[in-house]
Amino acid sequence: MRPRPLSVLSVLAFRHLSGLATHFESHWDDLRPKHTWNSVPENWQNMGHPPADTTIDLHIALKAKNENALIDALIEVSSPGHPKHGEHLSREEVAELVAPPSDVLELANAWLEHHGVHPSTISTKHGGSWLTLTAIPVSRANELLSASYQLYQHIGTNDTVLRTLSYALPVALVEYVQCVAPTTHFGFPRVPRQEPPMRRGGATMEQTKVLGGDPGTVLSSRDRYMTPSFLRTFYKTSSYVPLAAGWNMLGVAGYLGDWPSPDDLRQFMNRYRFDATDATYRVVQIKSGGYDPSNPAIEPNVNIQYTSVIAFPTTNIFYSTGASGTLGDPFINWLDYVLGQWNVPQTVSTSYGKPEHTVSPDYATHVCNLFAQLGVRGASVLFATGNDGVGRGDCLVRDSSGNSRVQFLPTFPSSCPWVTSVGGTTGYNPEVAASLSGGGFSVYFPRPSYQNNAVPTFLLNLGGQYNGLFNPGGRGVPDIALQAMDYPIFFKNKHGRLSGTSASTPTAAGIISLLNDYRISNGKAPLGFLNFLLYGRCLEGLNDITSGSNPGCNTDGFSAVPGWDPVTGLGSLDFERLVAILSRW
Repeated sequence: MRPRPLSVLSVLAFRHLSGLATHFESHWDDLRPKHTWNSVPENWQNMGHPPADTTIDLHIALKAKNENALIDALIEVSSPGHPKHGEHLSREEVAELVAPPSDVLELANAWLEHHGVHPSTISTKHGGSWLTLTAIPVSRANELLSASYQLYQHIGTNDTVLRTLSYALPVALVEYVQCVAPTTHFGFPRVPRQEPPMRRGGATMEQTKVLGGDPGTVLSSRDRYMTPSFLRTFYKTSSYVPLAAGWNMLGVAGYLGDWPSPDDLRQFMNRYRFDATDATYRVVQIKSGGYDPSNPAIEPNVNIQYTSVIAFPTTNIFYSTGASGTLGDPFINWLDYVLGQWNVPQTVSTSYGKPEHTVSPDYATHVCNLFAQLGVRGASVLFATGNDGVGRGDCLVRDSSGNSRVQFLPTFPSSCPWVTSVGGTTGYNPEVAASLSGGGFSVYFPRPSYQNNAVPTFLLNLGGQYNGLFNPGGRGVPDIALQAMDYPIFFKNKHGRLSGTSASTPTAAGIISLLNDYRISNGKAPLGFLNFLLYGRCLEGLNDITSGSNPGCNTDGFSAVPGWDPVTGLGSLDFERLVAILSRW
């Protein structure tokens, strides 16, 4: 029988009737596991228990009273032809959509009170769907979640986090909690550029040693093809002049102590776009994100330089989001901040992610639904698919029994159906798939309705190739792809070159931001969640990519073919054709 939450009156009755006190105590001790790892995740090592006075911030996500309401609303406002298309929701309207049943919220608070969590440490956000517990002693967190929080260090980076291999919740509450974080999700550690466990979407950049032993770029004379002027001409944005730069916002999400350099941006613009040498960006620091422009990282530099050079003078915001040790999860921290604002950026570029199987399904679902909240509020959210083709290395994945098998490795959050995932291309006349382009099929998320007319054709033509290595019923990745090879950038005052989908993603975001500018300057709503448009009315505004492949997992990977494919998606963007399509409605 499905457990029913105690009503408020029931809770009060338990508190005041001494004869039922023992029963009430046992009610909270009846636990069910929420998520468990069978062993320490790959590349992490146990460093033992933390000091006795260690505290942790916990984020508890409660399920909505109507679990379909958010996605139904997203589909309505994102589908051309629907009466509500473009009628994006406010912060308050979304909070009402995702609010949990009131008695579940009361039950959760009673559970916390039972375990001695003081009300002053609890904050309720987003219609009651989020409970944030601040500076909870680890001993209390262990008792609350039947957990064993310990310190874990990442091999190769020495980053240390406080996590548990399992946690559980009371039976009467477990079905109403989406996830608790940080628990079994080991986060996204700061990574060495050579072998990133969290793939910064990502930048692969030629490096050498410079004075002081810091990584520097290999200077190159190969200024061919992917200069900003070529990209603006190739994707047909060079003649467009933004008219809504004061209202249109383009956000770049950064994490893990990574931030850009304004000096590098200035040198980049002086070299590649002399009419935009005063380009700048605003920095928003979230959860101890920090900002030291004298010590930049490659990833945010390429994101800021290419969103700026494509979309100038659009307002550009860089979000520096921290999350390490006891400070929680980077995506949840960023989403908590952005969803709490009155206005969200109309376009967001993110080039961070990791293999989908390394996060729990409950966590992935929760974070994906938070991105859906951004979409229903009018944001176009773009994620890089990574640079490993169908997967890095031998792609051995342990199942729940501890056995290993080969499986193609899609990247999360680009595998979330409520974001637009961006792969990579190379060359021109014709443009072909870049071999590094991440792509494949989600294991966690089923195929969304907008892909029902595109993905089955590819699968039919694929036949039985790779049977058992991927989930044919899963959400297909990517949705689009843009140039990903030989991007010139400035890094620490040096000129170099990099390749990766963390270059194609900000370029795509810059183009989408210009499309949002066109909409806003004509008195229309921003595009919001893109995929119903891309797979529908805007399909004719894309350049189909029909050759190339994305090898990985010791296979040749998938091939780019006419129509959608899990290498280049629907193809690359043609700005002028897309404007012509948008002008008709």
